[in-house]
Formats: sequence, structure tokens, C-alpha cells
Amino acid sequence: MGRILIFSLLFSLMLSSCSSKLSKIMKSRDYEYKYKMAEQYYANKKYQESQKLFEDVFPYLKGTTRYEDMYFKYAYSYYYNRDYLNAENMFKTFVENFPASTKSEECEYMRAYCFFKQSPKVELDQTNTNKTMGLMQAFISTHPNSPRVKDASELIDLCREKLELKDLKSAQLYYNLGFYKAAAIAFSNVSDNFPDSKKSDEYKLLMIKSYFKYAEMSYEEKQRERYEKVLAECGEFSDRFNDSKYLEEVNKYKTQTLNILKTGKK
Repeated sequence: MGRILIFSLLFSLMLSSCSSKLSKIMKSRDYEYKYKMAEQYYANKKYQESQKLFEDVFPYLKGTTRYEDMYFKYAYSYYYNRDYLNAENMFKTFVENFPASTKSEECEYMRAYCFFKQSPKVELDQTNTNKTMGLMQAFISTHPNSPRVKDASELIDLCREKLELKDLKSAQLYYNLGFYKAAAIAFSNVSDNFPDSKKSDEYKLLMIKSYFKYAEMSYEEKQRERYEKVLAECGEFSDRFNDSKYLEEVNKYKTQTLNILKTGKK
């Protein structure tokens, strides 16, 4: 317990010392000195301190040859502090202010990457995920020969996987709650929205299961029409996924449905 207290006191003293030093630098009227210290803090990965000093010397350096490099580091200071919202805006502003810069390509990529870093858990709103995809695709189109194209493509794939999983979870929730028609439509939408998915046949099977459950739970006068829908989907599955590992299971639903339509018994 004593050691913890000692470490806490030492840490507090160190923070106080650092804060005091930064405060003295901030009060200085020597902007060259401030700029030098901002660069030093940045080099030492003390990004919060460098950020404050960069902000202070903005008017002094604006229009000089050092302004572009300082702005670039200023944007990264937000990124390294994990303030991705402001970092995205700073990278965007850099590109707008220095469109001919050799660093503008990197800043375009980093702006999109900041949206990726803000992409939340699957269950939450995926606005930032969609923005990532749009900006990364724009980056690829604008810079087709960039060494970052491979990374941009991989990030787009990761975003698609997240959006696919979100849609799948929504469909599964409908199914688990017994809303089988809604589940069938949702599984169909997952398949349509992600046609290149490796799980397309699985989504089709889940749609068939949902339609079967929907028919099974329907009023008698509606059942034939709805079981016929199951048969149609089974036929489409066989045509589209004739080598699927789920084909046998689909054929069981087809056989069961035919027997129900023939005998009227479930």
C-alpha cells in the first residue's frame, strides 16, 4: 500500500512538473522557441503538449515554408491522441489547404482511416463504416497506383463484413422472435446486398427455413400458397448452389413440403 502511495505521489509530481513547464512555454512571446519546443514534444511522442503549442504558433507560421509540415504534424497529433473525430477533420482540411502537397495523398487515406477507427460495434449505427467504404473507394479511384490501395481494399472488405454481420444479426433476431416472414425477407436482403459473400447459400437456406416456418404457422387457407413459395425457393437454391453443403438439408425441406401439399398433413 505504501509503495502505491509513493508511486502515486511521484506520478502526480511528474505531471505537475510537465504541466508547469508547458505553461511557461505557452506564456513565452518567443514563437521560434515555442515552435522548437512543439517539434521537440512531437518527436518525443508527447502529442497533447505539441498540439497545444502548434495551435499557438499557427498565426506565426502561416504563409511560411514550415506551415505545411507543421499542419501535417498537427493533424497527426490528434490521431495519435486517439481523437479520431478531430483528426479526420484536420486531415481533410490539410488536403483542402495543400492540394499539391506530396503529403496530400497520405492525408486523404488517413482521413478515411479515421472514420474506420470510429466504426463502432456491429450492433450500433454504422454511419462511419459506410463513410469509410465511400472514402476508401474514392481514394482507390483517385490514386490507383498508390501503395496504400491494397490496405484500402482490405479495409473496405472488413467494413463489408461488418455490415453483412449486422444485417445477418437483424435477420436472426426476427427469426428468434418468431417473425418468420420478416426474417425470410431480411435473409433475402442479406443475400442480395452481399452477392459475393461466402455464406450466400447459408442465407438462402435460412430464408427457406423462415418461409417454411411462416407457412407452418399460417391459417389453413393461406398455407398452400406459402408452402409453394418454399418449393420455389428450394428449386432456386438447387439451381444456384448445386454443390452446396446445405443442399441435402434443402432437399429435406422440399420433400417435407411436397408431402404436406400432397397429404395436407404436417
